[in-house]
Amino acid sequence: MIQFTVLTLFPEMFAPLQESILKRAQEAGLIKIQFVNFRDYATSKHRNVDDVPYGGGAGMLLKPEPIFAAIRDLPQPCGRRRVILMSPQGDVFRQEKAKEWSEQEELVFICGHYEGFDERIRELADEEVSIGDYVLTGGELAAMVMIDAVVRLIPGVLGEDTSAEEDSHSISLLEYPQYTRPANFEGRQVPEILLSGHHAMIKRWQRKESLRRTFLRRPDLINAFTFGADDYPLLEELILDHEEIAAWQARWKHLCPPPKRRRKSSHNPEGNQ
Repeated sequence: MIQFTVLTLFPEMFAPLQESILKRAQEAGLIKIQFVNFRDYATSKHRNVDDVPYGGGAGMLLKPEPIFAAIRDLPQPCGRRRVILMSPQGDVFRQEKAKEWSEQEELVFICGHYEGFDERIRELADEEVSIGDYVLTGGELAAMVMIDAVVRLIPGVLGEDTSAEEDSHSISLLEYPQYTRPANFEGRQVPEILLSGHHAMIKRWQRKESLRRTFLRRPDLINAFTFGADDYPLLEELILDHEEIAAWQARWKHLCPPPKRRRKSSHNPEGNQ
């Protein structure tokens, strides 16, 4: 079981985590999610958790005392614990990070709010993470995104464990197109290959379409992908449809199979092709 602990001023924002797949994962004992309102650790009369920044500037900063106290009050971890600070200055959250975190025993998320937080709060974190190059009103939405991405990688959470393995980004490729009934919707026909029942050909089509989509929509992902020998004929076919993909040919040319040689005979003593 993985435990998620979220330090936040607004625990009520996390109501969506009590629905759908995450709700079932909690009921099955695969995960536990708890919330700590660090306002409970404020010591001032009015339970202030923020104050004006030294040196001036717009907005208010989260004070260090309540968050330090909340972290120190957490029970000693039974296993591996990672403390994560939600920050637009952090590393961008990616699928490989979700996979790494899914193997931890406990993840602690510190959700900031207002203008920012006192610099000393960074000392509490093992890492700072962002969900993208934009700024939110607080870290709560980012924490929910990360928790959801991690939970679905935990064995037993999804109906079939292969569902997560075949997702876009799990292997640095986008997922191939998928269809369901009806086979013909307002003249839009499901590709015939998917109706053929020929599993090997369907797998080939899916791989080719996954490669096609990645090249055309997210070519940046190709840099992190290693092609296999079976990809070579698919890639050569894709070049015929999309000339721009030829710019990447150097990445898979080494996979070109050697030319076949014919057996030697009286008519072909050198065994030439």
